[in-house]
Amino acid sequence: MSADQIVFWVFAPISIGSAIAMLFQRNAVHAALFLIVNFFTISVFYLVLGASFLFAVQIIVYAGAIMVLFPFVIMLLGVDRAEPLVERLRGQRPLAIALGTGIALELIVAIRAGVGFATRVPA
Repeated sequence: MSADQIVFWVFAPISIGSAIAMLFQRNAVHAALFLIVNFFTISVFYLVLGASFLFAVQIIVYAGAIMVLFPFVIMLLGVDRAEPLVERLRGQRPLAIALGTGIALELIVAIRAGVGFATRVPA
């Protein structure tokens, strides 16, 4: 087993675990911190692939600049207060489900019609 494979198999579970933990985190600050961990693991993957510029950009721009702003903004806004779980706009969820189903059906019809996947040469 090469060193690249060892680094991959060490950082891949950390990357997947931090992404899943970020999605299911109730605290917004903790979710942002898990996203920072995920950005760092992705930068290690870039380094293993030999893309040192992308490694540096990932660390400096995403994890360094943008993601440092997220926890500060979250803490500044004060998201620690509880949000009510009652929907204020009645009918919002059924409308969203109907629109999502419509877009999915439109995509299926477009793909079946061959949009972008022409089988015949144009006349």
